[in-house]
Amino acid sequence: MTNALSKLLESTDAILADGATGTNLFNMGLQSGDAPELWNVDAPDKIRALYQGSVDAGSDLFLTNTFGGTSARLKLHDAQNRVAELNRAGAELGREVADKAGRTIIVAGSVGPTGEIMEPVGSLSHSEAVEMFHEQAEALKAGGVDVLWVETISAPEEFRAAAEAFALVDMPWCGTMSFDTAGRTMMGVTSADLAQLVETLPNPPIAFGANCGTGASDILRTVLGFGAQGTERPIISKGNAGIPKYVDGHIHYDGTPELMGDYAAMARDAGATIIGGCCGTMPTHLRKMREALDTRPRSERPTLDQITDALGPFSSASDGTGDDAAAPERRTRKRRRA
Repeated sequence: MTNALSKLLESTDAILADGATGTNLFNMGLQSGDAPELWNVDAPDKIRALYQGSVDAGSDLFLTNTFGGTSARLKLHDAQNRVAELNRAGAELGREVADKAGRTIIVAGSVGPTGEIMEPVGSLSHSEAVEMFHEQAEALKAGGVDVLWVETISAPEEFRAAAEAFALVDMPWCGTMSFDTAGRTMMGVTSADLAQLVETLPNPPIAFGANCGTGASDILRTVLGFGAQGTERPIISKGNAGIPKYVDGHIHYDGTPELMGDYAAMARDAGATIIGGCCGTMPTHLRKMREALDTRPRSERPTLDQITDALGPFSSASDGTGDDAAAPERRTRKRRRA
């Protein structure tokens, strides 16, 4: 399938994605508990500014403000009947910003988890999940996104449902899971599990990987885990800007722009092709990441020691695969709760 992202992957050594959505919108006045997706209609200039901030910082790809755009998530705000409107608006604003950039910018339609637990553990059926994702994907496609992008997934069942929905709209897609519990997702998936899962799908993603989780060190260990499976599929790394802390009554991420620049270069060397940030990552971080990717020569794949020396200790002794169960204690830290 020929598409804008595949073309860019063929011609670019490393693609810089965007940073955080929530962190930047909170700085623009979004209140905790509000639905960011409503701003696609109620405050479009702020969403344009969100997207433009990434482009101006050097990103080649940004995600739309539609992470909570399924009917299940919008129902929390009595907006379950506005799926088509809000997702299409978020995509159209992204298309507008990308098309005037003067260079190739990929608009990725963000699709987050439904927030419900799927069968057999929970009550959400496969067909219901597919229907939710399909409804959102159709709206994102209508709004002009280049690629669909499911992110922060924990369960393989939900990942499969999204993949099936994306096939129904005949669009290329990417997918990431969040590995934040001793190298596993909340539902126990390891990096090795995801690398194997994507190859079993009838319509595998263009690229797959990890987002969010804990700090920069942990996500690079996960990226190394993907590569250890021998995958030839492009790998995505969208790590948080450090570790969350409470500062003056709000959450602050302690990763500096310089640290995120180091992270970006090491993510590329670890095997990631699409590199961005997640929670806490702002345009100031992205600029340092762009600079690092453009100016630092490729190096050998980093070791675990090199990662912790540069970016700080891991949050757990193991990444869940068993390959590093004997990781030295000095590489670990106790998990900090936000």
